[in-house]
Amino acid sequence: MGSGSWDTRSFVSYSTSKGYGTDSRGVVTGSYSNQEMFKAKNIDAALDPKGVIRECCDNEEHPNTLPVILALDVTGSMGQTAVEIAKRLNEIMTKLYGQIKDVEFMIMGIGDLAYDNYPIQASQFESDIRIAEQLDKIYFEFGGGGNWFESYTAAWYFGSRHTKLDCWNRGKKGVIITIGDERLNPYLPVSGRRSGLGITTGDTLQADVETKDLYMETSEKFDIYHINVNHRDGYDQRGIVESFSEYLDDNHFRTINRLDDIADEIVKIVVAAAENNELVVVSSTVISAETDESGAIIW
Repeated sequence: MGSGSWDTRSFVSYSTSKGYGTDSRGVVTGSYSNQEMFKAKNIDAALDPKGVIRECCDNEEHPNTLPVILALDVTGSMGQTAVEIAKRLNEIMTKLYGQIKDVEFMIMGIGDLAYDNYPIQASQFESDIRIAEQLDKIYFEFGGGGNWFESYTAAWYFGSRHTKLDCWNRGKKGVIITIGDERLNPYLPVSGRRSGLGITTGDTLQADVETKDLYMETSEKFDIYHINVNHRDGYDQRGIVESFSEYLDDNHFRTINRLDDIADEIVKIVVAAAENNELVVVSSTVISAETDESGAIIW
């Protein structure tokens, strides 16, 4: 995975095949609801996170890969944000490729591990039109539950324990960008009403995964960012900011008030992360996993 490069002609052709028009920048035109653009009725096998490792490998075409995990909140209130990203994907990628030749994207869908059937979806790392193809496969469960947060740190967990990054071997970090409109979750539940972290990933876990511990673990391997979408008349903004501020500074936690700004914000984050991604000291304590008799990962 990860071969090929992004180009506008491929995106325009792909969009045309789906019945979408594009403007001179390769941005999809017209107004679409979430249901019109994301038609999946169930999780796609290609996005199933259970028992998989996603690899971002250096190659002749991309010798200095920069892995980026773009994790979208797929609960009820965030549908139009995903639509805007899908419409502007060519704009995002062409701006990035103008500055970073070896960026590779994994698309994730994040729901609520306590209440949803499919709270984690994770694509391969790709660098060409397959990014758009995999984004289109995202299933919007429109779930969530009776709490004040969604399972954003599931992207941290998956990045830390279910990815293999060649950049890490070069002393470089990957980038995780979560996008949502709720507070940061304080933990990831091993089990929930419909799924939970264990069932979803196939990992054998002894206890819930606390956000504090997970941040310390994941931040060795990734630069972690969050884009807070303030699109509900300031709903719970103080609580949202406070929940993230324990872990993310003003550079890593960003708020947008207009969906029109989402594409530029993603580009700014990835470019800034690449510029600041100097040699990092990887902990001498390597986190490894064992498997049980069924092959499930034990952490």
